[in-house]
Amino acid sequence: MSTTKTDILAALRGGNHDKDGAPAPAKKLRRRAAVLCPIIERPHGMSVIFTLRAAHLNVHAGQISFPGGKIDPADHSPLQAALREADEEIGLPATYVDILGALGPYDTSTGFIITPFVGMVQQGFQPIANPNEVAEVFEVPFDFLMDLRNHERIDVMRDGRSRAFYQMVYRDYRIWGATAGMLRNLATRLHGTSQQSLQSERA
Repeated sequence: MSTTKTDILAALRGGNHDKDGAPAPAKKLRRRAAVLCPIIERPHGMSVIFTLRAAHLNVHAGQISFPGGKIDPADHSPLQAALREADEEIGLPATYVDILGALGPYDTSTGFIITPFVGMVQQGFQPIANPNEVAEVFEVPFDFLMDLRNHERIDVMRDGRSRAFYQMVYRDYRIWGATAGMLRNLATRLHGTSQQSLQSERA
């Protein structure tokens, strides 16, 4: 059975604190960021809109991500930052987005604390990629991303530390790292998995 907007709203109730499983170095400054997980209705069901970051960027070049970025001093809130970035990156006006809720802050190993928002996008929206930031805009079926069988856990050693992250491979697209982690957290909410069991997976 396909996921509905009501299912997502129910899953986003409450709060939690999400991490990607990598211990942060002591006293490391965390930079604040916000992203939007944009969901749009299609004839075959809901899809999530992603960006492929431009190859020339200094941070996370060539990776798949949600629209979003650092919170600027002029942003009044994380939500405003996420919506501003979505407009700048893929031409998505804030008036086209119905915000359903937010996941808890996602603390990454690369020095960011990300606030992820989930929103429904009006049908008829046509993305326009900003070439300065985005190489491609594409969609992945929401139900594929929420199917835990499509989540592959990867364990690696880096600088003497064990790091665990998830990846989801859809056609030629490999979604991994923080983006996959945030999707994983949304999926576990939809499936009713407790935060405690999520943390034990990453231990």
